Amino acid sequence: MLSRFLPRVEFDSYEDFITNYQLNIPENFNFGYDIVDEWARIEPEKQALVWCNDELAVKRFTFTDVKRMSDKAASLFASLGLKKGDRVMLILKQRPEVWFSMVGLFKLGAVCIPASFQLTPKDIVYRCNMADVKMVLSVNEPEILKHIQGSMADCPTVRHWGLLGGETPEGFFDYGAALDAASEEWARPTGDAATTNSDPMLTYFTSGTSGMPKMVLHDYTHPLGHIVTAKYWQQVENNGIHLTQSDSGWAKFGWGKIFGQWICGSAIGAYDTEKFSPSGMLAMLRVIRPTTFCAPPTIYRFMIKENLTREDFASVKHACIAGEPLNPEVFYRFRDLTGLELRDGFGQTEGSVMLANFKWLEIKPGSAGRPAPLYHLDIVDRNGKSCEEGIVGSIVARDVDKHHPTGLFRCYYKDEAATAKSFVNGMYFTGDMAWRDEDGYFWFTGRDDDVIKCSGYRIGPFEVESALMEHPSVLECAVTAAPDPVRGQVVKATIVLARGYSPSEELKKELQNHVKKVTAPYKYPRIVEFVEELPKTTSGKIRRVEIRQRDQEGTSN
Repeated sequence: MLSRFLPRVEFDSYEDFITNYQLNIPENFNFGYDIVDEWARIEPEKQALVWCNDELAVKRFTFTDVKRMSDKAASLFASLGLKKGDRVMLILKQRPEVWFSMVGLFKLGAVCIPASFQLTPKDIVYRCNMADVKMVLSVNEPEILKHIQGSMADCPTVRHWGLLGGETPEGFFDYGAALDAASEEWARPTGDAATTNSDPMLTYFTSGTSGMPKMVLHDYTHPLGHIVTAKYWQQVENNGIHLTQSDSGWAKFGWGKIFGQWICGSAIGAYDTEKFSPSGMLAMLRVIRPTTFCAPPTIYRFMIKENLTREDFASVKHACIAGEPLNPEVFYRFRDLTGLELRDGFGQTEGSVMLANFKWLEIKPGSAGRPAPLYHLDIVDRNGKSCEEGIVGSIVARDVDKHHPTGLFRCYYKDEAATAKSFVNGMYFTGDMAWRDEDGYFWFTGRDDDVIKCSGYRIGPFEVESALMEHPSVLECAVTAAPDPVRGQVVKATIVLARGYSPSEELKKELQNHVKKVTAPYKYPRIVEFVEELPKTTSGKIRRVEIRQRDQEGTSN
């Protein structure tokens, strides 16, 4: 399959990869027909999805199954009056139907809007009205249903509300029953109803560390950008099983649970859990037995604290990490326990993997690695000039006006100002800060609004967080700027303690002294706050902005 898109699939070195990686994009590429249906045609019994729930019940689906069910989904959507360009929001968690529904929408030409099950009525109303959503499909669970019912009156564009599972209340249709009853007869549309490469395929609402979420618009070429993500960073294998732990409402689902993996011929592993627990995760790994694995740092930290062993990861050949930068302590501890080296990667909802510790590279724990071949990445100062080695600046993709990277979003839908702010002088500004070392490795320091300015110093939160993570008492932490009348800002650490540790003044002092020893003394947290949990976005990222806002409000009262 890969040879249809890549003249060369294997490379001898990172330099060879960067220089000679070439992607051929077919005219009018459609993931549903050209990947899912094509696998079903050439290998009808090829495994596509291995699904597991909290009871460790397993269901397996072939590409033939996915073709049949996505054809039924497309038929159902068309029978409800949906057409090319209509927007449909999915709140389907990790039910198998989310894969059938997404592929069915792609086949129809409707725009898929993945959404988290954690959305409140306010979130649902905002998304439906901003995107002119025509249909919402959701799992039928009490809390989610309550939020949807609290939204319906304020969502005038929505014509159909579908629920999956359970009894169907008035105002909804039974999506599971309707899907089962739908016709399997579906033909690829032609003429104006057919999709083109530039048509909108997918819209994500950004998690939003500040302000209201923006709509990230991807076209039909977006899945091909994730060949690099899956093949060369996650190192998925044809006929293997790849498991990225992610809800379907997050962009990470597109990164690790459908596009690049299926293009490369790997089955998807799905752990459809009601509530994450490290013991449940380890039990699931022994059942699904993935070949490759990816998860955010938090999950690795919890599993390490749960006393994971090499046997838990016996089937895994390659493991990687994304969502937040990798703390070196997590890297070393996980390697000691499993023998596997975690390969960090960096990217955004707006694109595919931009930086990674690719297989040819020696890993520098704490670094996001080196650039992917689709992006001409640089680090620039406020004037757009390249920064010298060791100088912190903004991560940008250059020359996007001359060659738009495959996989990079097209615009922030209905937000010309935000689009113009991100695309400047032929550069795409990611909004992330980093510095580059003498070997070309990028070292992430934080979002541009996360950098702390204290007594003339610029302090990146990640370095302080990594130092704190080396201490056995720290399970999770967030480092932010807190207002100070003398220094302007000081470093604050908000910490979730590991099991067996309790807050105390003695522990605060111990942690402060620990940071002074591990990194430059001026970076130590002058304020340490212990909390039960950290504020996070629906995609699992720490909301440092919320901590800063609370501190700012506290000083103004």
